[in-house]
This record gives sequence, C-alpha cells and structure tokens, in this order.
Amino acid sequence: MIKIKGRNRMRVVRHLRLRRKLKGTSERPRMSVFRSLNEIYVQIIDDTVGRTLASASTLDKALKAELQVHGTVDAAKAVGELVARRALDKGISEVVFDRGGHMYHGRVKALAEAAREAGLKL
Repeated sequence: MIKIKGRNRMRVVRHLRLRRKLKGTSERPRMSVFRSLNEIYVQIIDDTVGRTLASASTLDKALKAELQVHGTVDAAKAVGELVARRALDKGISEVVFDRGGHMYHGRVKALAEAAREAGLKL
C-alpha cells in the first residue's frame, strides 16, 4: 500500500528535525517564522523560559494599513524590518533563525534579509 504524506505534514517533520538542534537562549533567542498562504508571522522566543519576547506579522496594525497584499515578498520584508526594530528596542541584537521547516527561499529569505539589514544578527 502506498502511503502519501501531505506537504504540511512533511514540513512539520522537517521543522521537528531542525528543532532538535535549534534552541533559543536568553542571550540568543530563537526567531521562529510561520508562513501561511496569505500571511507571514515571526516571533522571537526565549526557549529557556518559554516566553515570546517580540513578534510581528502582516496582520499588525502598524503594517496592515500600508500593505495592499499580505502574501508577497514585499510584505515579508516589511515584517522582517518591523520585528528587527522591536527586537533592537528590547535589547536583542542576535538571534537564532528558525525557518519553520520551509525552504530558505522567497518570503522566508526576504524576511531574514530584511531583519539583517535592519541591524539584527542572524
């Protein structure tokens, strides 16, 4: 019998494999990315205490008004800049990048590069 696993199930498997090695500490928290078809979300998480330190998404009030379409590379760049700004305001300058099982390509890559340009070390 042939067993077919869905795309999202395989992404979750890849994410769990990545998470075995990636840990966010208080000195270098984890920057976790979740990408849906229409939106992109990012959180900066301290895994030692299980707390979200900063977050941003295309649904943020700061970005929602200026973005016409949310599921684009330009929207991901705006989210990357916003999360970097919020992290730097809280004194976080270095993070571990968790791509969430997605390929480092397209919106995920645009978000990471925008965060780097805004001053965050990935």
